[in-house]
Amino acid sequence: MPQAARTLAVGLAVVAAGVLIASLRVNPYLYFAGYVIFQYIVIATAWNILGGYAGYVNFGTPAFFALGAYTAVFLIQSIRAPLPVLILAGGLVSALLGLGIGYLTLRLRGVFFSIATLALSIVLQTMIINWEYVGGSRGLSVIRPSSPPFGSYVTFLFTVMVLLAVLAVTAARFIERSWIGRGLAALRDNEEAAECMGVPTLRLKLFATTISGFLLGVAGAPFPALRRRFHKDPRTTPAPLPRGGPALGCR
Repeated sequence: MPQAARTLAVGLAVVAAGVLIASLRVNPYLYFAGYVIFQYIVIATAWNILGGYAGYVNFGTPAFFALGAYTAVFLIQSIRAPLPVLILAGGLVSALLGLGIGYLTLRLRGVFFSIATLALSIVLQTMIINWEYVGGSRGLSVIRPSSPPFGSYVTFLFTVMVLLAVLAVTAARFIERSWIGRGLAALRDNEEAAECMGVPTLRLKLFATTISGFLLGVAGAPFPALRRRFHKDPRTTPAPLPRGGPALGCR
């Protein structure tokens, strides 16, 4: 069996196993914990495309994740968009941010690029805290849709995150084994030598920042529906809702 076919078969098997586990309707906490695990698989895969394949250490991961989450909050507030639209929109907005960061930091390398991405997180946090439409520092309560599949919205989100994790890992694997992955490896090892050999380092860097941002935004988009009470600044947090726990400034 070709390598691509084996990768797709394994991915489909994992998705089928996730749906089967969701249909068992066991302790809801297990689905919540599983959601968090697969969410971090997506986040780690997204970081690895830029930090591992390309060698650009990104400290702005929370900014891309939060942008996907707050894009979802904005769409819920404005048009009550369904979950697939939230995921796609969150990914696209974060991808645009990644493309912009890649373009603005074309000549930054090493620790200087990392500092620029860290500054991005601080700037985005300041903007969100002062954006009242999405709750600002006071936070916002998100109403989940009624009658979710599997009888529980957390269980449904678990299956969604399983699918997203499989898609993220599959995409990263195809990138690694393609000419793009070889170009990113050359970029990581020696960017000057790669340029001399004709490797399109600029386009590869923009590609890596865009794809990494997209996956981080996709990981963040379902997060408001999972936590229900969503806010950015824990210093101004009201009393938490039942069954809530602090995570990324959300309760």
